[in-house]
Amino acid sequence: MSDQPFDAVLIGGGPANLSAALALGRARRHVLLTDAGPRRNGAATHVNNFLTRDHTPPDEMRRIGREQLAKYPTVTLRDEPVLGVSGERGAFRVELPSGVVDARRLLLGTGMIDEMLPIEGFAERWGHAIYQCPYCHGYEVRDRPWGFLVSPQNAGHFVPFALQALQWTDRLTVFTHGQMEVDGDTRGLLEARGIRLATAPIERLVGPGTTLTGVATGGEVIPCDALYAHPPQRQVQLVGALGLELDDDGYVRVDEMRRETSRPGIYAAGDLTTRMQGAILAAGFGTRAAAMINVELAMEPH
Repeated sequence: MSDQPFDAVLIGGGPANLSAALALGRARRHVLLTDAGPRRNGAATHVNNFLTRDHTPPDEMRRIGREQLAKYPTVTLRDEPVLGVSGERGAFRVELPSGVVDARRLLLGTGMIDEMLPIEGFAERWGHAIYQCPYCHGYEVRDRPWGFLVSPQNAGHFVPFALQALQWTDRLTVFTHGQMEVDGDTRGLLEARGIRLATAPIERLVGPGTTLTGVATGGEVIPCDALYAHPPQRQVQLVGALGLELDDDGYVRVDEMRRETSRPGIYAAGDLTTRMQGAILAAGFGTRAAAMINVELAMEPH
């Protein structure tokens, strides 16, 4: 490893940090992007709602991103995990299997870990027939029967989510899985908009392979080709080891403009910072974080 410190080490190789690496490379900053571990969108077949890359397979999108970074000589990519981080703003030490590197700033783009729900058939259909975002995976299943699985954790936004789903389908069932009560006013609103409410626990998901054709609940199988759900998420181990402050929902708390975390010199971008998740959103946050890092480095005395 070189004794020369990197201007920044970017931990995680998804859309946020690929975009950040591009911005920092174009600013002629010496950066290292490290990428290892399972990919959050690994089960998805396509990335959608991303200008110029609509309906692109995730692996192909990463390949293109890396290919475009190759022309910037100050950007280095390594496919290895970060084993540990020590030091402080301006003098971080990042431990990799191949050695230790020094960095003036760190940018986390490590995403989130989705915890699979203990429902028969859920895990194998995740990313294939079970989705989080209709903007990312709604158009392809338009005009087909949908389901929306709600829980007490997302009760506060389930009505807006259900109503917006009517833009893609007029056959929507809200499933509470026996975990929450729905008040009379909400029931009336759903009924008035033609949304069915199923409150019994879900017994299993039905359909061949990774496809979905119905949800078995309350003694019947309700037709459902696409199920939307927001299962619990948790941060990767490194975030906890860094001692970063989290918000009430478990996301890394950052300065809204600068994307800096509670630990000076460490920035974060993408899904680990917000419930509003998506590839193009993460890319935008990554570019913003990169610009802030570049400005801060420029203001430091030489």
